[in-house]
Amino acid sequence: MTDRSARFVVIEDSFDGSDPLVIKDIGPWTDHLSITNDAGGVVERLLRDGRLQPGQRLFYYDSEGGLDEMLVKDGKFAGFAPGPRP
Repeated sequence: MTDRSARFVVIEDSFDGSDPLVIKDIGPWTDHLSITNDAGGVVERLLRDGRLQPGQRLFYYDSEGGLDEMLVKDGKFAGFAPGPRP
């Protein structure tokens, strides 16, 4: 069985948690889940790897290029919120 976890790249990272972490979905979605569909796993990996700091905001560019926020509470994925709009 292959790993279907979401694939993403880090776009913006303050490295100390002072600014939001921004990631981008890279697929391919025929082989991997999108960030949206693997949200809990994405948050878990970012925290485990030390990329996401406690209390730091997390934004993501989805598979269609939209920027939204992934809410994190007590170290777990807690839902989505609209990202900044022009």
